[in-house]
Amino acid sequence: MAMKIPAANKKPSNLVRLSLFWFIVAMGILIGITYLSPQDNLKVVPISDVINRANNGQIAKLDIQGDEIKVTVKDGKTATEKTTKQADSSIQAQGLKADAPVEIAITQPSTTGDTLWNLAIIIVPTILIIGFFTFMMRQAQGQNNQALGFGKSKAKLYGLDKEKVVFTDIAGNESAKQDLEEVVDFLKHPKKYEALGAKIPRGVLLVGSPGTGKTMLARAVAGEANVPFFSISGSEFVEMFVGVGASRVRDLFAKAKKNAPAIIFIDEIDAVGRRRGSGMGGGHDEREQTLNQILVEMDGFDTGANVIVLAATNRADVLDPALLRPGRFDRRTNILLPERRDRLAILKVHFKNKPVDATVNMDALAAKTAGSSGADLANITNEAAIVAARRNSKKISNNDLTQAFEKIAIGPERKAKIMNDREKEMTAYHEAGHAIVGHVLPDSDPVHKVTIIPRGGTGGVTWFLPPEDKSYTSIIEFKDVLARALGGRIAEKLVYGKDRVTTGAGSDLRHATGIAREMVIEQGMGTKLRDQVFHEDNGGMMFDRMTHERPYGDDTAREIDNEVADLIKESAKRAEAVITKNRASLDKLAKALLAEETLDEEQVVKILKDTVLPEEAKLY
Repeated sequence: MAMKIPAANKKPSNLVRLSLFWFIVAMGILIGITYLSPQDNLKVVPISDVINRANNGQIAKLDIQGDEIKVTVKDGKTATEKTTKQADSSIQAQGLKADAPVEIAITQPSTTGDTLWNLAIIIVPTILIIGFFTFMMRQAQGQNNQALGFGKSKAKLYGLDKEKVVFTDIAGNESAKQDLEEVVDFLKHPKKYEALGAKIPRGVLLVGSPGTGKTMLARAVAGEANVPFFSISGSEFVEMFVGVGASRVRDLFAKAKKNAPAIIFIDEIDAVGRRRGSGMGGGHDEREQTLNQILVEMDGFDTGANVIVLAATNRADVLDPALLRPGRFDRRTNILLPERRDRLAILKVHFKNKPVDATVNMDALAAKTAGSSGADLANITNEAAIVAARRNSKKISNNDLTQAFEKIAIGPERKAKIMNDREKEMTAYHEAGHAIVGHVLPDSDPVHKVTIIPRGGTGGVTWFLPPEDKSYTSIIEFKDVLARALGGRIAEKLVYGKDRVTTGAGSDLRHATGIAREMVIEQGMGTKLRDQVFHEDNGGMMFDRMTHERPYGDDTAREIDNEVADLIKESAKRAEAVITKNRASLDKLAKALLAEETLDEEQVVKILKDTVLPEEAKLY
């Protein structure tokens, strides 16, 4: 959904306006003085030359003002020259004859310019000093106001705007909407519940992965209930000064109660609501005081104060238990990643204002984007528009959509990277090994695309996509994933020899080891340690070193390592059995990759149509 963004406020700051005002005043004074001062463009000539020409009748008039003489030549209407006589001496004393045919006019010199300049010397500095002190006083007043408002809440108020967000504006998340419709009904009809003695819930915790729409759903609750919506981030409570966060919490709840019924939305509440005493997240007094104040405010609502707190987090496991007890965040809404039909609805919303041609297949994209959030889908649609604009197209095509999806999912193509023929051949066999193992094993996802063009940080990519959304993964499916991850390394070993394998399988081996450890530690899928879970804490910082809490002993750790090693060895044997049995198909697929560089699902299936599953690779 596209939200309208208000135009930026370009009003100049008080400092700029004040400086401009005093600059204009000073310039006005200087310009006035300049224009009021006597100005002339007369030519300066020597006094002796003027006296000689006056005695010879070449000058019509001499206008004497103090020691300055303005000269009007014969047949001239105004003075065109000027000169200066000696001080305390008359012009006759300097050589002008008594019978010289020249008119002499003596006037008192004007003192206006001198007076104005003398006044300017006094007035301009005075004005500048007054302006400076005025500016300093205003700055001090602003700092004082800022200090007084330091403990005020920085929450943004929504819900008064004309364009409200409602549930129909948000595609997908139907189960979460149903849970939140109860909150809307609480806010709209509180008397109905109070008449039966029911208490309006204090808080609702929205839990979901990043990009699933937690903030948008919270705004939709406020839009549906038509109530004010105070939004703030958890990190905005905490400052370097102790007590500021608690003060802001009090101010926020006070504002909400004045505007009741209302909603308070705290985004990323784990920034301030982490478990106390864990030493994680900066467990200092300020954060704990802020959390304590939130707990008190949520328990201390006045009877009938129709205010509900919505909070969002993707780390509910680190929240303090006091936040989650009944009477506080006693309702929990899980916002899951969208399913296929939800992804299709989200794509339609994002393509609503984008021109697309008839080739665009949104349903196919929705099927391929399993595990993507709403934000991921928005990113794909935006990238598709960028790709179309780059090729100067007026509409988005399905090819643009495919390029955008692949760029975001597996990285952009790096065609500028040049590989020699041997590296290219080795990459082709490596990717063919992944593809053939994944194609042959019965519980593996089908191959979607194989390419030897470098993408992202890899030399080539073999891409598997599930045919449908899955909520669970079995042991057999995990083992097939492990085997196809090792297929590239095994193909290199069989083709070039065990001592000529390359570093190209580094990321594959890390991925396989990570899956094997998760199977044993997190899912209880080991052999000797079956049905036992050994969850490891993510760790914390202590004395500038990372610490990990391991809830098992050394003997168990050794057994876990053995289980992981056994899973990797078993998967390597299965991959080797598949590739050895289908060596001809491996060579055929590698040659096709060298010729085409990129093969899609249909081409791979056609090339590998003669492959078979060997007995050694079967698990049942």
